[in-house]
Amino acid sequence: MARHGGRGWHGRVIAAAVGVTAVAAAASVWTAQAGQSGGASPAAPTQHAAPRTVSVSPVIAHASDGGAHAVNITIDDGPDPVWTPQVLQVLRENGVKATFCMIGPQAQAHPDLVRQVVAAGHRLCDHTVSHDTTMDKKSEAYQSQQILDAEQQITKASGGIRPMYYRAPGGAFTPYSRELAASHGMRPLGWNVDSKDFERPGTDAIVATVRRELSNGPTLLFHDAGGDRSQTVAALRTLLPWLKQQGYSFGFPVR
Repeated sequence: MARHGGRGWHGRVIAAAVGVTAVAAAASVWTAQAGQSGGASPAAPTQHAAPRTVSVSPVIAHASDGGAHAVNITIDDGPDPVWTPQVLQVLRENGVKATFCMIGPQAQAHPDLVRQVVAAGHRLCDHTVSHDTTMDKKSEAYQSQQILDAEQQITKASGGIRPMYYRAPGGAFTPYSRELAASHGMRPLGWNVDSKDFERPGTDAIVATVRRELSNGPTLLFHDAGGDRSQTVAALRTLLPWLKQQGYSFGFPVR
C-alpha cells in the first residue's frame, strides 16, 4: 500500500548513497529463478551459495535489470488466498515475472501461495510485519523487528528462499532500515509508477494512470491484497499485453 510522501520516486533521481559495513552472513542466501520472461515454462527455484560477506547496495533501487526498455512489475501486501492466485494466472498467461512484496504474517498464513510464487520464477520482497507507514518515525529496534521478523517469516514460508528486496511500507525508508536490509542481502526497493490500484478507482483509471506515468521510470506498483483486487487483475490483463505491444520487456529490479 502506497500512502507515504516518498511514493513519487523518479528513475532519474538517485538516492544518496550511505556507507554500509558488510556483515558476515552465517546462512547461504537463496534466490528464486531470475530468468527473463518470455513465455517459457517456469523453472524450479535454484540454490545459489552467497559469499559470506553480503554486499548489496543500500541505495533504493528503481532501475530494471532488463535494460533501458524494460519494466518491473511489483505486487504488494500479499499473499492473499483470493487475489494472489488470480494475479499469478495473469502473469503466467502473459509470460511475465514479477516481484512480490509480502507481509510477514500473510506469508506465514499462506505458505502454499509463497511457494507457488517462487516455483513460478517470481522474486520475493520483505514488506515488513505490520505494514506500518510511520515506521520511519519509530525506533531502530522497532524497524529491525519489523524487517527481520518478516524476513524470517517469508523465508520459512517459502521453504528456504530468502527475500531479495526490502520495500518500506509507503516508502517509509530510513538510512538505518536501508543499511539493515542491505546487510541481510535485501536491496531497498522503490517504485516509479504508483498505479493507485489500492484506492480502487476503476480498472480504466488504473490503466490510464500507468500509461500516463510510465515515462517516470520502470518499476510499477500494484497490489494483490488489502481488499478487493478485481480491478487490479483486470488492469493487468489489459496492461501486460499493451506493454509488450509498445516494445517493453519485463525484468526484475536491479540488485
